[in-house]
Amino acid sequence: MATKEQNLEFLNNSMSTLNQIATSPSTPKNIRKNIADIVEQLKSDEYSVSVRAANTISLLDDVTQDPNLPSYVRTPLWQAVSTLESIRE
Repeated sequence: MATKEQNLEFLNNSMSTLNQIATSPSTPKNIRKNIADIVEQLKSDEYSVSVRAANTISLLDDVTQDPNLPSYVRTPLWQAVSTLESIRE
């Protein structure tokens, strides 16, 4: 069972990865917008960390299915998903 501090560390690591993707000029504009919106939802304190992580995983899964998504963007997205999957309450 992950501690609250570990969960927050996982969350912050994922947000950092997603922010890098969202601010990279090599990422397609529509993907950057989607990722930026997802990061904002992840920052919201409306739900618990585990619920936010689960929602984000679902949204990122949809993004990774985009056929226009370059493979060099898909890989860090999967890394963020993997980190988010480590969050447990």
